[in-house]
Amino acid sequence: MDANSPQEPQITVVVIGYDDAPHIADAVRSALAQGPLVGEVIAVDDCSTDDTPAVLAELAAHDRRVRVLRRAANSGGCGAPRNDGADAATLPYVMFLDSDDVLAPGGARALLDAAIRHGADVASGLCVRRELPSGRETPWQPELYRKAALVARPELRPRLVHDTLCVNKLYRTDFLREHAVRFPEGRFIYEDFVFGARVLAAAPRVALVPDTVYVWHVRRAAAKLSISLDRAGIENWRARIKAHRQAVDILRGARSGDKLLARTARAQFVDHGLRMYTRELAARGPEYQREWWALTRAYLTEFDTADLEAAPAPGRVIARVILAAAEPRDLDRLKQVAARPARLAPPYARAADATPVWSADLPQVTLEHLLARPLRLLPLAVDAELRPRAGVLRLRLHELYGRVAAAGPGVVDVELTRRGGGRPELRRTAAFGPEKPGETWVAEVRVDLAALDGDVWDLRLRLLFDDGTARETTARAVSGPGLLRRAVVPGGRRGVLLVQPYATQAGNLSLRLAPGARGVASVARRRLARIVRALPGGRADGP
Repeated sequence: MDANSPQEPQITVVVIGYDDAPHIADAVRSALAQGPLVGEVIAVDDCSTDDTPAVLAELAAHDRRVRVLRRAANSGGCGAPRNDGADAATLPYVMFLDSDDVLAPGGARALLDAAIRHGADVASGLCVRRELPSGRETPWQPELYRKAALVARPELRPRLVHDTLCVNKLYRTDFLREHAVRFPEGRFIYEDFVFGARVLAAAPRVALVPDTVYVWHVRRAAAKLSISLDRAGIENWRARIKAHRQAVDILRGARSGDKLLARTARAQFVDHGLRMYTRELAARGPEYQREWWALTRAYLTEFDTADLEAAPAPGRVIARVILAAAEPRDLDRLKQVAARPARLAPPYARAADATPVWSADLPQVTLEHLLARPLRLLPLAVDAELRPRAGVLRLRLHELYGRVAAAGPGVVDVELTRRGGGRPELRRTAAFGPEKPGETWVAEVRVDLAALDGDVWDLRLRLLFDDGTARETTARAVSGPGLLRRAVVPGGRRGVLLVQPYATQAGNLSLRLAPGARGVASVARRRLARIVRALPGGRADGP
């Protein structure tokens, strides 16, 4: 804490919500809990039809800092209510908070101290994505927040473009008003993209702090998904492209005339958005796939060669395949490239001059970077087959244009880590041996699943080569007869354990474990109910 920072109210927190009575009180209280430096919490109700107005009225009755604004009609998005709150703010600094999230304890203080110390127009801190109900936390853009820093002009830290969130930041209120920085109105998804671009285009002085300032709650099992999480329809992707295109146009038209931020934004789209949606593409229907492919291809034609070269290799390869092919193709293979870390599954084609290429019929998509990149960064492909009853994990490592054989596959360290983080609770090591000379190497690992508790477990690998190289990666879940099926194994503290190997959205092998007879019976009942419902005229009683 900066001893020179003022104690009087300095910050307005704008909380927006629509039909979110179960969560909005927690959001408002997290803002009030920041202490007296938060002088007002403006809660903007976007014409809710549930108990949100009553919840907000009660909060306002108990704390004079809470002011409630109710829109006469629902805006359809997040931009208009945020604009309403910012317009009503009366204090020198403003923050934004969504009704289903919370401010981290001490977050406002950390941002305010940095803003005052550096005379910054914007102070920005770490946001963590917290998966509910598991509690698993993932930092958002942690590279930006490893240590405190002052960025005098955005173009001196182009990576600022990667943090597209508006909620983990403190803004000087007069800065936003002087530069007319506002959110898009109406039903405009990914409004943060445009707002953030307008902020950076106004050339703010930005202070970065390593503190966690915002907790983004991700409820994937919610009956109604948040606007950004609801990606099932093609309109979500269409809206993302629209918002990103507008953000790039804003950055290209910035007063500084510097095009570096616009190029960085396009590279970030290729590395983040494109890879994320590509991981999901194989699971979508044919109509969605065709429309997604056409939209993406059309947008990527607006990128120049330097935009694509600025993106990391996996996203760049995906973009080039889409640009080269008029129709969707190789979706499972593209999903592997889109994984983190990336995997390039076979086949490994070469052009007539021996240059590595995506495929024989797409020789224009060259992969020559695979011959020059360090082995520790290559998209090595490892397939995994788990036989729970036998307690055996079989791993198959694929050659990659001669790089694997040249390094000499040695051993593999296998780790099973509980979903949500923490230290690995099962570690094993096995040696690789040749399977098909020059093509594949295999290793078999004995795994004692009964030693683990019921939970979700992620598989991580560390490949060690004879030349001293180490590569950390994941393994692709292989399907087939007897694979990716539930199995009951004996042992453990509760006698039996139900094991469900499965492929994650990125295709990685993970495990769900349910210990005890009660857990096994519960899963068995749900499976039986699904079978009964699938029978002609079948029905299943119960909830």
